[in-house]
Amino acid sequence: MSGSDTLSQLEATLEARKSATPDESYVASLYGKGLNKILEKVGEEAVEVVLAAKEAECAGESSRKALIAETADLWFHSMVMLSHLGVSHREVLAELQKRFNMSGHEEKSSRKQ
Repeated sequence: MSGSDTLSQLEATLEARKSATPDESYVASLYGKGLNKILEKVGEEAVEVVLAAKEAECAGESSRKALIAETADLWFHSMVMLSHLGVSHREVLAELQKRFNMSGHEEKSSRKQ
C-alpha cells in the first residue's frame, strides 16, 4: 500500500469515528474533548518526536525505531486535527507538491505576502 493510500484509509477511518461514541473509540473521545485537547496531543507528540530524534542521533537501532513510532504518533494526531477541522490530507500533499517548484527561501518569503 502506498503512503497516499495509507493516508486515505486513515482519513476515512477518522471520518467514521466522528459518529462513534467516546467509550468505543479513542479518536471519538478526542473529537468529543474538542480542538484544544487535539492540539495538546499534537504538541505532546511533537515534543516526543524532537526528543526521539535527539536520542536517535547518538544511539542505535532501538532509538531509530522509537523515532519512527513517535513520528507515526505525530502524523496520526495531526491527521485527527485536520479531520476535526475539515481539512483533507490531500490539501496538505498538494501544498507540499507545489513547493517542489520553488526554493525553500522563495516559499518562505511568499508566505509573508
